[in-house]
Amino acid sequence: MPAARDDLPHQVGHRLRARRQALGLTVRGLADAADISPRYVTQAEQGQANLSLLKLQALATALDLPLAAFVSGGPRGAVDGLLAERTPAELAEVAAWLRQRFQPGGCRLIALLGVRGAGKSSVGRRLAARLKRPFVELDAEIARRAELSLAELFALHGEAYYRRLESEALDAVVQASPDAVVATGGSIVTHPENFARLRAAATTVWLRARPEDHWDRVIQQGDRRPMRDHPHAMAELRALLAARAPLYQQADLTVDTAGVSLAAVIEGVSAALAGCRAGG
Repeated sequence: MPAARDDLPHQVGHRLRARRQALGLTVRGLADAADISPRYVTQAEQGQANLSLLKLQALATALDLPLAAFVSGGPRGAVDGLLAERTPAELAEVAAWLRQRFQPGGCRLIALLGVRGAGKSSVGRRLAARLKRPFVELDAEIARRAELSLAELFALHGEAYYRRLESEALDAVVQASPDAVVATGGSIVTHPENFARLRAAATTVWLRARPEDHWDRVIQQGDRRPMRDHPHAMAELRALLAARAPLYQQADLTVDTAGVSLAAVIEGVSAALAGCRAGG
């Protein structure tokens, strides 16, 4: 049932204020983004402005929500009101839950998370073959776009450039291969915007392991750089895993790989993703 006519300005004002605060914007910041006066924003949030359609549309655009989200009523209005209060990261979490709840037969992109040595590439290739999906290594796509190795990319251009290419590569994968299995870079969880973008587009799976497992797998790959002239490498790896664990725990699914064979990990991930199919 739509909001009563006298209540509509206050409903709109509440959702405007909730959305502005969720985005961390000041009244002045929103006014500048919408090209209207701060006084008008304040009056609109208080339900006192004589709202014009054009100004409301400008506010909606600045707040990155459709105009209908501010004026809807009934069950849809209740949902829109709640969503207006959510941060971008929380909206990504809501989107992930909605996909699992209402699209049980078709996990779209499947994204594997974890620091180096988690087994993302090995698991990803075999999982993709099993599910008959394409496999993409996101860091390889970033290096291809930069026409540099990752080490050269960071040395020449720094992290900001890497994150920009990470965002572009992720968007390209979502558009070109929306049913792919993707091995992500280990640090994507530390970049809120890219992690939110990933979670909105994919079912995320954390391949959880102990520090010793990560260490041994990297060594087995023939890479002894972690220990060379670096006596505190294991302590730093433990600290890194501890710091990122709360971020990895935001994944849709967690599969424990500690002391488990690759074949068993594939079985575990496949079971966790039961119901996913190619092209879902």
